[in-house]
Amino acid sequence: MNGDQQETPLTQVFVGLGSNLGDAVLTVKKAIQVLESWARPEPLTASSLWETRPVGPVAQAHFVNAAVGFKTTLPPEELMTRLLALEKEFGRVRLVRWGPRTLDLDLLFYGEIRMRAPFLTLPHPRIQDRGFVLAPLRQIAPDFVHPVLGQTLESLWQSWRAAVPDADEQVRLLPDPRGRR
Repeated sequence: MNGDQQETPLTQVFVGLGSNLGDAVLTVKKAIQVLESWARPEPLTASSLWETRPVGPVAQAHFVNAAVGFKTTLPPEELMTRLLALEKEFGRVRLVRWGPRTLDLDLLFYGEIRMRAPFLTLPHPRIQDRGFVLAPLRQIAPDFVHPVLGQTLESLWQSWRAAVPDADEQVRLLPDPRGRR
């Protein structure tokens, strides 16, 4: 390494995944495998798969959601660009906001960084209002503290569940075909 260059530090990131077109379970599992190849030097941590109701005004099928955490040296904008490219590889076409999709990848947290850019806001807005994000995310990082709200993901999950009367119907853990949870 050149003496003038500094090594980019590893940063813990969390990504949300979702799909409700085609074989959504297979799509999310394949996307997790791709993200696993990006995780260095430590392995990726992945949540279970969750079935969730769609959000927004468009009538559509339920989603399969998950979350992953891994460390990266990629800057936030480059990581988001790669996530968007991966969505396209899986056939994502953006026609309707909050519409059905083959694959949706959201960069939820990039360490404790706070930023607003044309195609990226960190932390991802409305995490605290979305059970489909909180359920898998708090499964892999319950003690992670939201850098803006100052609460753990477990606390945000419990607050969301207390505020949503049918929370257990909106977000349900999918059974693992191998019998694991």
